[in-house]
Parts: sequence; structure tokens; C-alpha cells
Amino acid sequence: MGAGVVQKSSDGGRRRRGRGRSRPMSEINVTPFVDVMLVLLIIFMVAAPLMTVGVEVELPQTAANSLSGDDEEPLTVTVTATGEVSIQETPVARDELVGRLSAIAVERDSNRIFLRADGSVPYAQVMEVMGALNRGGFPNIGLVTEPGGPRLDDGG
Repeated sequence: MGAGVVQKSSDGGRRRRGRGRSRPMSEINVTPFVDVMLVLLIIFMVAAPLMTVGVEVELPQTAANSLSGDDEEPLTVTVTATGEVSIQETPVARDELVGRLSAIAVERDSNRIFLRADGSVPYAQVMEVMGALNRGGFPNIGLVTEPGGPRLDDGG
């Protein structure tokens, strides 16, 4: 069997911590980082569907830039493919639209409203709803579209 020589240090068995002897830790523990990222991922996966308006509409695509937001929750009017009109998620009869919008306009600070219309809705119906929005006290109308549509300056 092999035997080794054990040397005793002069400081009574204590380790000396000299200048060059301590090394910086070269490993990073990423487990807490991964745990936090997974929790955030789950939170966003649960919250993302709640952020969209519940009325199903096929929006037309355009290359226009988005509008800047206000401090208030954006007010949205939607025209579905069947011609039904909704304020936020509440269906409204066309003859009641101006009255409801007038009541809402009194309570709001902003006169901005967003119009979402299905791409298959005839232009005349969209213009009728825009006229109702204007008569209801919302002259600042933003049309909501999907990004990534055709551009006139690049040939399509």
C-alpha cells in the first residue's frame, strides 16, 4: 500500500488566505433565473387571451403605423361580418348606437374611439357606422387593422 507524507502547516492547521490564493467563482447558478422565467411565461400565457376584445372580426391588413395611446381605456366599436354592431363587447342595435355613444361621450375625457370592421363588410355600412360615431360625440375615429398588409410605395 502506498503511504503519503502529510505536512503540518506552521499556523496550526488553519488555511492561509493569501492574495492570489482565492479564486472568483466561475459558475453561475441559473436555476432561480429559469424558475422566474417559467413563472412569468405562465402568467403571460394566462393573461394574454384576456387582453383582446371578445368579438371575432377578420380585420383588413395595412402597412399604417399604430396610433399613440391615451390614459383612458380605449373605446372600441366593432362591426362583424354579419353587420352586427358592438360597443366594446356589448351588442347594440343600429338605431340605439348614437344615443349610447352620446351617453358614453359625456362620461369620457377623450373623444377618440376605435372602429373595428370585418374586411367583408361593405364600405357603405362602415361609413354609416362612422357617421354614427361622429354624431355620438366621437369625431376622432381610429380604424383598427392588422399589421403587415400591402404597401403602395413598395409595389405590393
